[in-house]
Amino acid sequence: MKTLFFIYTAALVLMSVIAFIAYGRDKRLAKSGSWRTPERTLLLLSACCGGIGAFVGMRVFRHKTQHPSFKIIVPLTMILQIALLAALAYFAFLK
Repeated sequence: MKTLFFIYTAALVLMSVIAFIAYGRDKRLAKSGSWRTPERTLLLLSACCGGIGAFVGMRVFRHKTQHPSFKIIVPLTMILQIALLAALAYFAFLK
């Protein structure tokens, strides 16, 4: 169980960094009027273990904060990912 915890933690960190960078890049491209990252891709990054990075990216870059789908999906995925991390930590180290 400890191995699963460490693998999941690594996935969360890696995907969160990627999601954070993607949100920052999309904001920069939006300001310059260039080609943008599709919203579906940004939401997929959030759902695929990048919820924390996506949420932080939304706040830091003030990007996609008014879109209803982002206001609901990104915080929800972040909460679910943190809950799963807590459950894995519990079963790996406390039980």
